[in-house]
Amino acid sequence: MGNTLDKHRRAFLIQTAAGVGAVAAGAVPEAQAQTPQPASMAPASAPVQPVGKGAGVGAFLNIDNAIAVEAMAERIMPGAAGKPGARDLGVLNYIDLALAGPYARLQEFYRLGLAQLDAYCNSEFKGGFADLTAEEQDKVLLALQQGKASGFEWPTAKDFFETVRTHTMEGMFADPIYGGNKNYGGWRLVGFPGAQAMFNKDDMETNGPFVREPIVGLQS
Repeated sequence: MGNTLDKHRRAFLIQTAAGVGAVAAGAVPEAQAQTPQPASMAPASAPVQPVGKGAGVGAFLNIDNAIAVEAMAERIMPGAAGKPGARDLGVLNYIDLALAGPYARLQEFYRLGLAQLDAYCNSEFKGGFADLTAEEQDKVLLALQQGKASGFEWPTAKDFFETVRTHTMEGMFADPIYGGNKNYGGWRLVGFPGAQAMFNKDDMETNGPFVREPIVGLQS
């Protein structure tokens, strides 16, 4: 049952990503710019700056929060044999670096969202999100998505889920210069070619996925 659910989830998200050229093209999207925040909790937005490769987790998230975020991202976009998931593609690194920079305004949003998530998971399943089984994690994510998870005030359960899901997709498919999409695995997953020195006649006329090397990003 779990493997079937994972396949359907992956197929849906990959199909969605394939239709969003702006994400694959490179710039970190401003998808959550309008997330409501109390005035006292709304830090000024930092300018969007690409980050270099090799930066590790710890730019903003502590170890406990990083473990929870990575577990959430992996259940949102699970890996499979020969197909990378959120953990494989470094989505955690992307989110951590984004929260330390261009998404700094969402730091308190994540802090409180993760604290409320931990309280809810311990109340329902006697463990943190990362400690739960895949089936239990899916139940938690569904409760968040439907706004049915108790104990959430700000951010709401639904807003928190949708923000993490959006950032997971960005980490999967944005240009690797932002810290995710490791080795262009997300682009290969959806057949996105990245920048190429040239496209030949067959490239321009095919309806199939683009598989020819090299795939080139902003850091090249």
